[in-house]
Amino acid sequence: MPAQFLLNVFIAVLWTLISDEDELKFTTLVMGYLVGIIIVFLMHRFFGDRFYLSRFFALIKLVFIFTVELVQSTMLVLRHILSPKIRIKPGIFKYETVLRGEWEITTLALLLTLTPGSVVIQVTPEGDAFYIHAMDVDDSKIMLLRSLGKFEKAIMGVTR
Repeated sequence: MPAQFLLNVFIAVLWTLISDEDELKFTTLVMGYLVGIIIVFLMHRFFGDRFYLSRFFALIKLVFIFTVELVQSTMLVLRHILSPKIRIKPGIFKYETVLRGEWEITTLALLLTLTPGSVVIQVTPEGDAFYIHAMDVDDSKIMLLRSLGKFEKAIMGVTR
């Protein structure tokens, strides 16, 4: 992937130098970079890797998924807090993950801890399971499992 980026920068610089202008302009460099993106996208199969901007788009997708899950879990916690009677059943459950590697596991644990109503208590030494404390096991466990599946898929899109 670094080779694709370097080729794209080379195309942008070449585009800027070849363009028929009296002085160097930033807009010409940006236009060359955009043309380079198209050329590298058409040639990315020859590099043996996936297109280098696909990780960037996957990261944007992960941020969007996190934002949606954050708003949904915040609404759930607010509903519990503002209800006249508190009817929650806190609990701990184990979740086995398909993610491997320190970055993937840490990212999932942080994203889950940042969403209201859940906290990662412990990660197993092998890194294949989490112990998660949920504010309301009955209601939020289903929502947490759905969120964890979305997070795992998005994290794998960024890292693999």
